[in-house]
Amino acid sequence: MAPRLKVFVTSDGLTDYVVAASSRPKALAAWGVRQDLFKTGVARETDDPELVEAATVRPGEVLRRPAGSRAALARLKPPKAATPKTKGPSPAALKRVANLEARLASLEEQHERACAEIAHAREDLNAREALEARNYTAQRDKLAADLAKARKALV
Repeated sequence: MAPRLKVFVTSDGLTDYVVAASSRPKALAAWGVRQDLFKTGVARETDDPELVEAATVRPGEVLRRPAGSRAALARLKPPKAATPKTKGPSPAALKRVANLEARLASLEEQHERACAEIAHAREDLNAREALEARNYTAQRDKLAADLAKARKALV
């Protein structure tokens, strides 16, 4: 035995949507709504003979008509499925990506060279500082010795 169908109606202000379903959750599912429209008072069960007759002929299918009118009910067109793109990226887009990749590779190469130069310069600077420190130390030691000799000569 088939479940007893009830007819439910909701409106978005411009269009009335009618569906015959066995329960409120099934009506909401047919409308594609997650919010309980019955709780908020936007949807309701109807016993209008015209709506009941039209909706029970096509159970579970959403019918529509202009809001507040007595016009005939029409089937709600299902949303069009998104057509997948059959074309790939355009040649211009591919060329742009290739150019950007080449520019990025060139920039990264320049960066690596600059880092190597900086490291080499640091090594040179460290070597120069070490040499200068050795020269300074040798000179200081010689001057300290000369100073000690001069002080000894004063006494």
